[in-house]
Amino acid sequence: MNEIIQALTTRRSVRAYAPRQVAEEDLAQILQAGRYAPSGMGAQSVRFVVVQDKATIAQLSRLNAAVMGADTDPFYGAPTVIVVLADRTRPTWVEDGSLAMGNLMNAAHALGLGSCWIHRAREVFDGPKGKALLRQWGVPETCGGVGHCILGYPAGALPAPKPRQEGRVFRV
Repeated sequence: MNEIIQALTTRRSVRAYAPRQVAEEDLAQILQAGRYAPSGMGAQSVRFVVVQDKATIAQLSRLNAAVMGADTDPFYGAPTVIVVLADRTRPTWVEDGSLAMGNLMNAAHALGLGSCWIHRAREVFDGPKGKALLRQWGVPETCGGVGHCILGYPAGALPAPKPRQEGRVFRV
């Protein structure tokens, strides 16, 4: 099997991370893959905020958990969070951000890292505390949250794949 197809079919969401920080050279490659994700009309509307500071990750985790009405860590202790945002003035902003999220996760897997897409970024960055963070980070106010890509070295084996459901391909 082609190594790219192999990586795409063996990637899994990781929910347990070793405390070791992501190597800078790996992070650079992952971000490069995210920056090259397709976007509507080639507009490149996606913005990436890399968070490795433990206090800021904890703050983001609390904001995300509050959206769920929970008191848990939705980031599963990951040492790196890439906040994926996109310019809401673009009609394809959600799709653009989603493709970038996919590229980030697939690149992480190809490099031996774990990742997981954590939702609720839209709600977090639509709220006053999230908007304050965007201003602090210098992110344009037109940007909305698409997802949080958590990254790190898996603390154990990758989860087994779920069986693929039948009846999802139609040929015409």
